[in-house]
Amino acid sequence: MNKYYRILDKILATGKTQTNKKGNIQYLLNEQLSLTPADLLDIFEGHNIARKKLRSELQLFMQGERNVEKYREAGINWWDYCGSILVNSYPTYFEKLPPLIAKINRERRNSKNYVLYLGETGAESNQAPCL
Repeated sequence: MNKYYRILDKILATGKTQTNKKGNIQYLLNEQLSLTPADLLDIFEGHNIARKKLRSELQLFMQGERNVEKYREAGINWWDYCGSILVNSYPTYFEKLPPLIAKINRERRNSKNYVLYLGETGAESNQAPCL
């Protein structure tokens, strides 16, 4: 059983239940799941996917590559609809995630509901987040 499924089993077996107006959640405190690219491949191993393309795509994502041509060179053409540059996609997400995690760890809030805007333009808006 891979790391992901082990932690899911642990959540189901020993997790605490929290009820709120949206329903029930099962959670664990003080747990961490660290996944390497090999771990991610292990998770997808049971699924019928193109492993070489997945590995290449993950490497490009982790390098922050946004040029669609680089993905095409690796045999990955499902990003072609985006134009020549990936905007507000997984590479952007990987860049924005560490500062968000640092912010979460700095703040001492009872509720840890945060929104990561992948489509952020920097323009001010009074639009409420869609939760």
